[in-house]
Amino acid sequence: MAWLVCGRWTKWVVLGLWVVILAIAGPLAGKLTDVQKNDNSAWLPGGAEATQVANMQARFGSDDIVPAVIVYERGAGVTPADREKATGDVARLQQVPGVTGQVAGPVPAKDGKALQTIVPIKVDEDGWQRIVEVVDQVKAATGGSANGLDVHLAGPAATAADSAEAFEGIDGTLLYTTLAVVTIILLITYRSPVLWLLPIVSAGVALTAAQAVIYLLAKHAGLVVNGQSAGILTVLVFGAGTDYALLLVARYREELRRHEDRHEAMALALHRAGPAIIASAATVAIGMSCLTLAELNSTSGLGPVAAIGVAVGLLAMITLLPALLVICGRWLFWPVRPKAGSAEPTATGVWARLGGRIARRPRIVWIVTAVVLGAMSLGLFQLDANGLAQADQFVSRPSSVAGEEALARHFPAGQGQPVVVVGQNSAAAQIRTAVAGTEGISSVGDPVVNGDLVMYEAVLSSAPDSDAAMTTIERVRDAVHPFGDAKVGGMTAMTLDVNNANDHDNRLIIPLVLLVVLVILGILLRAVVAPLVLIATVVLSFTAALGVSALVFRHAFGFAGEDTSFPLYVFVFLVALGIDYNIFLMTRVREEAQQHGTRRGALVGLAATGGVITSAGIVLAGTFAALASLPLVAFAEIGFAVAFGVLLDTLVVRSVLVTALSLDLGRWMWWPSKLTRVRDEPAPVPVEPGAPGRDLDPVP
Repeated sequence: MAWLVCGRWTKWVVLGLWVVILAIAGPLAGKLTDVQKNDNSAWLPGGAEATQVANMQARFGSDDIVPAVIVYERGAGVTPADREKATGDVARLQQVPGVTGQVAGPVPAKDGKALQTIVPIKVDEDGWQRIVEVVDQVKAATGGSANGLDVHLAGPAATAADSAEAFEGIDGTLLYTTLAVVTIILLITYRSPVLWLLPIVSAGVALTAAQAVIYLLAKHAGLVVNGQSAGILTVLVFGAGTDYALLLVARYREELRRHEDRHEAMALALHRAGPAIIASAATVAIGMSCLTLAELNSTSGLGPVAAIGVAVGLLAMITLLPALLVICGRWLFWPVRPKAGSAEPTATGVWARLGGRIARRPRIVWIVTAVVLGAMSLGLFQLDANGLAQADQFVSRPSSVAGEEALARHFPAGQGQPVVVVGQNSAAAQIRTAVAGTEGISSVGDPVVNGDLVMYEAVLSSAPDSDAAMTTIERVRDAVHPFGDAKVGGMTAMTLDVNNANDHDNRLIIPLVLLVVLVILGILLRAVVAPLVLIATVVLSFTAALGVSALVFRHAFGFAGEDTSFPLYVFVFLVALGIDYNIFLMTRVREEAQQHGTRRGALVGLAATGGVITSAGIVLAGTFAALASLPLVAFAEIGFAVAFGVLLDTLVVRSVLVTALSLDLGRWMWWPSKLTRVRDEPAPVPVEPGAPGRDLDPVP
């Protein structure tokens, strides 16, 4: 396969095939936004009680209605003129395209300082795409705040509009931010004005092809894609793809110093680096595919999207990139072109010197490193991944938050987001009595009957996104479940079910991903001890990254908490991607250990891969840090935690901890394979420049 990709004439065939793929995929990739689903069904757990209630509401004609709540507020008390204005606004609101049914209000607050009007907005499949436009027209119909009367917009429609605005342009923002980060890092890494272009071009082609495949699956096979998964796709393809490119280019440059023929050099580079790259991509893709078992639709949808992105990125980096590199020739590396017969600079570089220092006392090094990482993990006690209240979901303070605060000042806190109870009409009286008698419910509306079903809407006495409201939902469910197969839904119930689904997904997927990674490492390294050691180091790296992140979020960024999906997403990204660097290192160590023993192989492997793996880690950290450019706390937290975790894994865990463990365990790292019978040669340790003695100081 290596010769097929980079042969003297087959390289042009490979390039031609990718040009055809790009021509076909380009128009399809541009349509990906059209098939994104950002409504509730794209996020909710499929079998949850709140989801069932949302489906049953279709019987009452209200499944596609989301209310916007207009709050008119005057601190000194509303005036007759204020009431007249609010009444006049109702007629204008009724004419806004997208507003359906009857606009209710204005309803005065008991304290006489506010009025509220409820505007029902239709949000069918097209309506979710237009929610921002409709909400803007609703705001325009009220004329905004004037003459001392403050006008706020609250309720689910206002929140949905703010969220839609946050996701608007997410693909472009992430793409350009990621491109800028990757370009800068590649320029610094390669120190060449040209070479950086080929990994960027290859990653861009891979992203386009992946988006086209995902569009076709979403259009014709029911794949669920939302703004979150589409945004992460961009980061993942560029981050992982560039990592694979860095590893391949480094091995190619190494082979160019040994061979005159660049085609032969690339074939050997692919042959030797290919297994590690493929194993790495397989680990990420299979790890991401585990997400399809999640109860939460947004999480299960991310699994195949991410897996497709990584698979297509891998294909581009082991076919298109090698073809482009051999077509262009050695001049790409200008001004430092690798010549056949020239010395390999990594043999005496900074990573070789670091390995030499570790080799003197490897056991002390890995114990101290593990203790430090364990201390960093203590920050987990600050982790509060129980979900974010609406006011805490945005980096800035959107208008819907101010609206909710105004609503809560003058009306029952749950007025705009009622609890919805649906059950059998034959048990209507018992259901109403049970709901009304539940602590935390301030009022229950009139029954709405359709055939054999009855629906009630109840108002919470606490804020809909508060812990108290979640507890009230649980009490209401306990109270009504015995009557008429009643079920409880609404926005608060949806949040509760999402949190419960995330808890389930954490318990299921985290152990499953660990098992998958362990199996892949066992197959790749053909050992038992090494995979267990590597898994342990990655888990320690994950807990340390999570602990430090929790402290930073709380005491530096001032975030109120973490989203319930935060630990799972960070775990999957850090373990699936973080294990890459251990794979890159340990496959090289294993290759060298077959000839020289594990201790010498560990130092040679670190010296040879240290620079490229560090560059790859910085690229991946930079691409995930691009998530912080979005105005959503959940994205900012994931971006920071993954970026910090990748850097920690690259600079400390892989280069220090894993190397020290390999030196300490020696050939027993490969138990029970045949490598345990390969005796360790003395490990060469470079002395500091200018120090007396030979260039290499053997350490037994």
